[in-house]
Order: sequence, then structure tokens, then C-alpha cells
Amino acid sequence: MESAVVILRQIMIMFVYMVSGYLMFHYKLITKEGSRSLANLLLYVSLPCVIVKSFCVQNTAEIRNEVLLSLLMGLAILLVSMAVAGLLFRKRPMENFAAAFSNAGFMGIPLIAATVGERGVLYTAGMIALLNVFQWTYGQWLLAGRTGGKQWKGLCNPLTVSLVIGLLVFLGRITPPDMAISCLTTLSGLNGPLAMIVLGVYLAQTKLTQLFCRGESYMVCIVRLLLIPLLTIGLLCLVPKQLLTMKQALLIAACSPIGSNVAVYAQKLDSDYTYAVQLVCLSTLLGIISMPIIMGISSLIWQ
Repeated sequence: MESAVVILRQIMIMFVYMVSGYLMFHYKLITKEGSRSLANLLLYVSLPCVIVKSFCVQNTAEIRNEVLLSLLMGLAILLVSMAVAGLLFRKRPMENFAAAFSNAGFMGIPLIAATVGERGVLYTAGMIALLNVFQWTYGQWLLAGRTGGKQWKGLCNPLTVSLVIGLLVFLGRITPPDMAISCLTTLSGLNGPLAMIVLGVYLAQTKLTQLFCRGESYMVCIVRLLLIPLLTIGLLCLVPKQLLTMKQALLIAACSPIGSNVAVYAQKLDSDYTYAVQLVCLSTLLGIISMPIIMGISSLIWQ
């Protein structure tokens, strides 16, 4: 249950960040374009630094095997998530995308780092990179009406590139200089606050009365925040008990709220951007309640 308490505490801290973003937009201290710039800073600088830094650890046979196992389990979790979402929301692409992909990068990584430490980030780096590849390919294919396009370009995105760099550092036994580690640490620290400020700006762009009035939004949140995480707990029972840190890290990534990229891609593809923002914000608010519950359940099952 300790992990659930840590998660709750960290979520409340991140909620304060989100409120600050909400107030800044409300009082015109930040614009939509400004929030887009912050999102780019996260995607192209902070998150890649988090992933690369997570691989700056001692390379041993044990750790290599654990990283490979975490990558395989992360892939399995994503495939299960997409299968469940595709089955339940086959004819509703927005809901399909939202239910399938969590906010494992922007919201998951700060929670993982605070709960289980940097080793947890190492275990989830591959999953987060794969998640972004699937979003930029399969996700855009869904929102575009299942039509062809240039989704293959999603294979070359900042998180995939950072994963490759991190693996080269790890497998090549490269020891970055202290100054590089210091820079990576500082830029990585921007991830949590900036991510939640951006979500707060998203929240400020939607009417709170509309946020809680669409029944289908709750169904998507139930699938994203409860059904898929519970299936993930069962799937992670296959991982040995001594790898509890890996199990907790992957579960936090899997039970995170709806990924904010659904709003980004909806805007890009001229889909229902307002509804996408509402889904992200509603799931983030409900995630404050659901994530500690999921972690508490996992503690009871995995003890």
C-alpha cells in the first residue's frame, strides 16, 4: 500500500501544477500557441532527456535481461490495450485512440520516478517509445478514418530516437561526462511540472459543465483507468516477484490517464478537438482517484 500513498501524494503535487496552468490561461498569461511551445519543449527536449538519462546506468547481464523483459512486457501491455479498445470502440475512432493509449510519458514518468526511482524509468523507456510509435502510426490511421497516409514517419520521432541513443549508451558501456549528466538531470526535471501545466491549459479551454455531461466519456475513462490496468495487473503476474520495481513501473505507465496526444492529433487531423480535450481532462481528474486504487489492488495481489 505504500506505493499507493506515494502515488496519491505525487498526483496531488501534479494537480497543483495543473491548476497553475489553468489559472495562467484563464488570466491570459499563456496562450494556446504558448502551450503548444511548451508541449514541443516536452516532446523534443525534456522527455528524450529523461529516457537517455535512464540508460546511464551500470551495464550488467542482469540489468540487460531485465531491460529486455520490460520491453517485451511493455509491448504485450500495449497490444492488449489496443485490442481491448478496438473491440469496445470499433466504430468510434476517437474513443478507440483515447482508451488504447495512456499518458505514460508526460504523466507516467514523473510518477514512476517519484514512486520507484530512476530504475523504474529505465524499465518503462521502451514501452513509452513504442507507445509513441503506435500513436503516430496506428493512432493517426484511426483518426484519419482508417485511410492510408504517411503514418510510417511516426517511426522516427523524438522518443524513438532517444531510446536508440539510450540503448547505444547502455550497450556500448559509454560513461557520459559529469556535465552531460548534469544537463540531462536538469532538463529531465522539467517534465513533470511542464506536462501538467500544459494539461491545465487544455482544461481551461473546455467548459467544466460540458466536461462532466457526456456519458460516453465516462465509458472511455472506465476502460482506460480501470479495465486495462486490471488486465495489466494480471499480465504482470507473469513477471517474477523479485522484479517488483519493474511491475510497479509498468503498471503506473499502463494506468495513467488518457494521453494528451489524442488532442494533438485530433487538432492536426481536423477531428473533434474539443471532445478530445474533454476526454484528456476528465480522465486526468478521475485518475487522481483511480491510480492510487489500482496501485493498492496490485499491492494486495503481488504481495
